[in-house]
Amino acid sequence: MTHADIAALVQQFLVDTATQGRPNPRVQQVVVRLTTDLFKAIEDLDLSPSEVWKGVEYLAEAGATHELGLLAAGLGLERFLDIRADEAEARAGLTGATPRTIEGPLYVAGAPESTGYARLDDGSEADRGEVLFMQGTVYDTAGKPLPGARVEVWHANLLGNYSFFDKSQPDFHLRRTIVTDARGRYQFRSNVPKGYGCPPEGTTQRLLDLLARHGQRPAHIHFFVSAPGHRKLTTQINIDGDAYLWDDFAFASRDGLVPKVNRIDDHAQLDRLQLSKPFASIDFDFRLLRDVAEAPAAEVERIRAAA
Repeated sequence: MTHADIAALVQQFLVDTATQGRPNPRVQQVVVRLTTDLFKAIEDLDLSPSEVWKGVEYLAEAGATHELGLLAAGLGLERFLDIRADEAEARAGLTGATPRTIEGPLYVAGAPESTGYARLDDGSEADRGEVLFMQGTVYDTAGKPLPGARVEVWHANLLGNYSFFDKSQPDFHLRRTIVTDARGRYQFRSNVPKGYGCPPEGTTQRLLDLLARHGQRPAHIHFFVSAPGHRKLTTQINIDGDAYLWDDFAFASRDGLVPKVNRIDDHAQLDRLQLSKPFASIDFDFRLLRDVAEAPAAEVERIRAAA
């Protein structure tokens, strides 16, 4: 069957049968295009009916186990959307911001809010982890501090698990929203996170195994950063020195998002913070683009968990 024959068949299936009112033109355009491309792939690759139905079953299982968001990251879909967003901002003349990178599937709305400073951890991992202080300023691209900016931060515990999804953790463990102070500053205390991997028996890792790929992520911390009149930034920083720093299965590592980790062993600072052993400190400033009508919306509409 030729590609022209396939296009005619899709027209017959999806367009000529639209007799129950007016179709949504955008939905029809997208469905026709994706179905045409799928039919062409089946023809070009000579997929058997069994292979097609195994693919349908796989997607059904990935949806039922809530791994489609993880799969989107592992196949590069989320990174591809970021690349397109970068290009759209560049076309609108918007440059100089902190690099964006993927959100991932594990954000939870409603984290407790404070001004200037927050402690993310509850102390339960203190004996096994390394204390982290991370601080910086939220600026615009002209270097002006942005008081009242919102810094939403979340990361995994030392077992690679996220609160809400891992019911053994307290609500909003390692999740907070920090409103910058009058100088545009933020700071939080937590533990240095560890890297982790896809669930070993999950649908995402099963596909990665067939592709001879690992499912590991380097240690990282997620952020949403927003301020009135500016474009919302979705990003994350990676912990320098991680074995998977530049080999992230989700393709989220980017230049400019690997700040230096300083180890502080000064006794005066340890005494002031009531710490008995050295701690890690990361300085990292965020820079936000101004919002302009010429650029596509920076807020991504997607279903997110809330607690």
